[in-house]
Amino acid sequence: MSELANLQSLDSKHFIHPFTDHNALAKAKTRVISKASGIYIYQQDDQPILDGMSGLWCCNLGYGRTEIADAVSSQLAQLPFYNSFFQCSHAPAIELSQRLAEVAPAQLNTVFYTNSGSEANDTMIRFAHRYWDLKGKPNKKTIISRHNGYHGSTIAGASLGGMSFMHDQFKGVDYIEHIDQPYWFGEANGQEESTFGLQVAQQLEQKILELGIDNVAAFIAEPIQGAGGVIIPPASYWPEIQRICDHYEILLVADEVICGFGRLGTMFASEYFNIKPDFICFAKAVTNGYQPLGGVLISDRVADVIKDAGNDFAHGFTYSGHPASCAAAIATLDILKNEDIINKVNTDIGPYFQSRWQQLGEHPLIGEARSIGMLGAIELVADKNNSTRFANGIAGPTCRDQCVKVGLVMRAVGDTMVVAPPLVMTHTEVDELFNKAWQALDLTAAALAK
Repeated sequence: MSELANLQSLDSKHFIHPFTDHNALAKAKTRVISKASGIYIYQQDDQPILDGMSGLWCCNLGYGRTEIADAVSSQLAQLPFYNSFFQCSHAPAIELSQRLAEVAPAQLNTVFYTNSGSEANDTMIRFAHRYWDLKGKPNKKTIISRHNGYHGSTIAGASLGGMSFMHDQFKGVDYIEHIDQPYWFGEANGQEESTFGLQVAQQLEQKILELGIDNVAAFIAEPIQGAGGVIIPPASYWPEIQRICDHYEILLVADEVICGFGRLGTMFASEYFNIKPDFICFAKAVTNGYQPLGGVLISDRVADVIKDAGNDFAHGFTYSGHPASCAAAIATLDILKNEDIINKVNTDIGPYFQSRWQQLGEHPLIGEARSIGMLGAIELVADKNNSTRFANGIAGPTCRDQCVKVGLVMRAVGDTMVVAPPLVMTHTEVDELFNKAWQALDLTAAALAK
């Protein structure tokens, strides 16, 4: 048995993968990734694949970043671990907290560390509930979220998310409500884009009034829905959401686990959309994916109340502010600054990527191509004239498989294909991504025609 076959056999026997049909995986055999460099990952047979998803929305700086690896190694040699309980701290967590406060929107100057985005969103709930308790409004417990939003896989995170296929497999918490997503291509039914954006945003106001102002704690949303299909809201959407939250004094939560740390050409997407959240939940790209780390940036108005409570905030994790993870994050922030990467996304590689990505809309299989920053989505349709979908949702999985054949990672969300490529791509590499995507679409069209 070859080394690859042995690994695939052991994988099938012993490893349950996230979000996976394991009967199908056992038949198809897992792709074993052996190494990575630049914007490419390599299978066990050394075949390169252009990583159009930056790992899992996280390796924004690409692979082979020795600066981050060296920072982690050095920290492990000096202080591999200590907790932040019992009046203890350490330099990496303290320095990173200061650095994050410096780059975050002005009202966010305090951070709580977690291990993941899921835990960050769970933690946000704890903060929101405690805040309103201390403000003398203990009934303000309900969190409003969006259908097809994604906020993680823990019980609370998945409850916040609005993905029905996940909700079918567990009982969610009972203090979370959902409103519609601002998905203009899929749900506007012919409405003008700006009108649609306002209408969907105003569902938040309707839901607040339906539930009662004294019962609603917060509204949470991704600035751009990532796992839901790179849903870019109409320009009218976020200003109206901000107005409603301000008017009813509802805490606004930006889940920036995907959009944070340069993805849109700003440090945080909240800046891009000019919103002022009370919480930013982050993870993924904060360490370029090199170490697990998440957290919640907390507004001064909330943090001051929590700090002045006079008793414990009864929440925390063993690895909150792990020194090696914090060292990885500091090194990542250094690279973002020293290489001027966010400005380049805003003024150079982002616009170039968007121009090439929009050209995919000319393909006969594409109903819409949309992009922002270094995020892109294309809608696969059977009829380009009326955006009719293929039957049984077969187009997305077919296209995903064809992408791998041509050496490209694109993610299928139903019949929407999405990418979040590394921010450090060159123009030549963007051209390669475009060419491989077009080739995969041609192969997909041929396969669907059969």
